[in-house]
Formats: sequence, structure tokens, C-alpha cells
Amino acid sequence: MQEYFPISSESSVRYYCRAFPVVFSRALGAEIFDTSGARYIDFLSGSGALNYGHNHPRLKEAIVNYLGCNGILQSLDLHTAAKAAFIARFDEVILRPRNMEYKLQFTGPTGTNAVEAALKLARKVTNRSRVVAFTGAFHGVSMGSLALTSSRDHRSAAGMPLNGTIRMPFEGFIGSNSELTYIERMLMTPGGGEEPPAAFVVETVQGEGLACASGAWLREIERIARSLGSLLIVDDIFAGCGRTGTFFSFEQFGIEPDLVCLSKSIGGIGLPMALVLIRPDRDVWKPGEHNGTFRGNNLAFVAATEALEFWRDAPFLAGVQTLVRTLDSQLADIVAEFGEYGVRAVGRGALRGLDVEEPAAAASLQAAAFRNGLIFERCGATDSVLKFLPPLNIPIDLLREAMGILRDAFRSTFNTALTGDKVYDTVHS
Repeated sequence: MQEYFPISSESSVRYYCRAFPVVFSRALGAEIFDTSGARYIDFLSGSGALNYGHNHPRLKEAIVNYLGCNGILQSLDLHTAAKAAFIARFDEVILRPRNMEYKLQFTGPTGTNAVEAALKLARKVTNRSRVVAFTGAFHGVSMGSLALTSSRDHRSAAGMPLNGTIRMPFEGFIGSNSELTYIERMLMTPGGGEEPPAAFVVETVQGEGLACASGAWLREIERIARSLGSLLIVDDIFAGCGRTGTFFSFEQFGIEPDLVCLSKSIGGIGLPMALVLIRPDRDVWKPGEHNGTFRGNNLAFVAATEALEFWRDAPFLAGVQTLVRTLDSQLADIVAEFGEYGVRAVGRGALRGLDVEEPAAAASLQAAAFRNGLIFERCGATDSVLKFLPPLNIPIDLLREAMGILRDAFRSTFNTALTGDKVYDTVHS
């Protein structure tokens, strides 16, 4: 393996590079290469910011052409041709075909910026302070969104109390369909002790752990929110932009969120961009009441406008469904082979994973796969979940190659040849 990147000047907060200690230099599609020329299949995809893969030719050409014409790059919230084109195409390709009516707020360029704006707006609309967030949730690490995030490790870094949140159980957290009864009794009965919240903030598929909410559960959460006069906010930063097989992760469930947060792959090619979709009657902002210097990234508008064309391209849409079916089948095969060890498939669409129950096993599997040319991250409350984010347009033969590498990693890690016991590699990060 090549020499590690010199790290003496980089903060110890660095994370992903500890699992993948090589220096990457170029990438195309679902493949990424290090400086020695070694090739890896990328199931990390910029933690979901590269749904269309690295350096997609169409998106790259649009950016290069815009730069060649001296297009405006930074515009705050000034009107620009690039932003106008994005808004028009988003309405034409995404909103109108789904009979959705939303206004668009461009926030700072990251997902947590969108969440912070949505929280602030919900509190302004309702004149209430607390919001409902769920067990297993991840919404970002700035202070407002961190208050919603459930991870103790993330929350402990705040160094101060994180207030304004009512923590409720996500579907399946208690079991036996008890979560909705608990939520309703705590929030709607006189003795529950909780004031009506400003909003319910929910991921339909949780980015950490990949727990999935059913349509029935989401509709009940919406009903409870409406009965309390609370807003429904869907954080679609991870699961949106096609990651679950449809552009929005919730569109097939018949719910109508008041606010929707988008980021990650909305920037098309990995360029930072985030927005909040706001139901028109909820748009009570005063001019300049919420702002951010980098809410006008015109290169991201250009790439995002071109990327939206995929969502009316029949071969692309068919390819996404083929990816989802193939990935589901491949994961089912692994579960069939290793289910006796507690391995189970989690997630939905192309936001998928395998929960192997034990963090040591997950670390060993990640390391074994990386040695053989496959990159993916671990997630969940104890990092026991292997998370797979292949580009939505990955060639199926490349997907099958990646899953073969994964299957070999399982076979080498779950070694039962002699004793029937699980034997894990020792992993140091």
C-alpha cells in the first residue's frame, strides 16, 4: 500500500480517511483511484452527495461551459440566470408532475443549514419552541440540528445542554407497534406532561442505522402533527434525490410535509447546495430574517439543473429500478448465507445496508472489502451497520463485482471452518 498522506497539519477530527488510508487522485462514475493507480468501487459516494457518480460527463460539461462564459459564481440571493433555470426546471420536472406546491428557500450549502432554517421557520410559524425528533435520528451537527440528532457521541461534542427537543420512539424502536400509542398518549393526553410541539422532524429512512418508516406509520405521524397544530418536516437530505428509488423518499406514502429539507445530491455532481421546500402558507419569513453568504452557489445550480434532466429520462429511471432490484437480490443472497450470525438487510431502495450486530465484525468486513477494492462506510448506534450507497447509474456488472467483493469479505471474516465460531480480523483505526 502506498505511503499515507502526511497528516501532521490536519485536525484529529478527520474520520473517513482513517478507514481508507490511501491518497485518492481521480475518479469517474462509480470508480475511484489512488495515487498508485489502485482502483476501488465507490459505495461511499461522498456520503450520498454523488448519486450520479463522480464527474458525470453531462454535468461536468455544463459546468465547464458555464465557467467558459464567465458565468456568475457567487451571488448571495441575487437573481441570476443560473438560479432561475434551476427553479424553473425543478418546478417543471419534480414538483408539477407530483402535484406539489412549494416555495424554495436556498440556505447555506450544507444539510444542517437546511435543517436549522426549517426549525427556525417552524418555531416562527407556530410560536412554539420545542420539536419532536426520533430515536436513531441524524440531522446534522450544528447546534440546532444536533439537538435533534440522537447519537450520544455526536451530542457529547456540544459541550453544553442541547434543548428544545422532545425525543420520541421511531417505528420499531419499542416493538409490537407501540410507538404510535406512546407518542399519542405523551403528546395528546392531559397527563402526558408535554406541550404541543412546533414540528415533528422525521427521516423516512434514517441515515444512521437505515431504519425505515412505513407509509402507515408516517401517515399516523402526520395525523398526530395536524391534530396538534404542529408542522411536519421531512428531512430528505440523505434519502431524497432518488436515493430510495423515487425522487422524494415519501412521495408514494400519501403524506404532505409542510417543509422538506434537501441537500447532498441536489448539487448534482457533489457541489454544495441545500434548500428547504416550504408550503406557501408557511412562508412567513421577513426579508433577510434568515440568510447565509454561500446560499448562491451558481455552479451547483448549473449542475443541479442538468441533473434534473435525468428524472424525465426513461432509460435512467428504468436503470434506477434495475439497480434497486439487483441490490435487493444480492443482499438477500448474503443474508441467506450468513443469516445464522444475525446478519440482516436494512434500508430501502438504493439506501441499503447490512446489520451484522457486532461492531468488531463490521470493522473487519469494511477492512477486508477495502483491501480488495470496495469502499463503504459503517453507521448505526454502535457502527455495526454496513452502509451501501452505489451511484444510481452504476453499471450492473460493476454492481455485481462489488457485491462479489463484499461476499468474499463475509466469507473470510465469518470463518467457521474449524470451530463454528466467528473469527474477526483485528482492526486498528
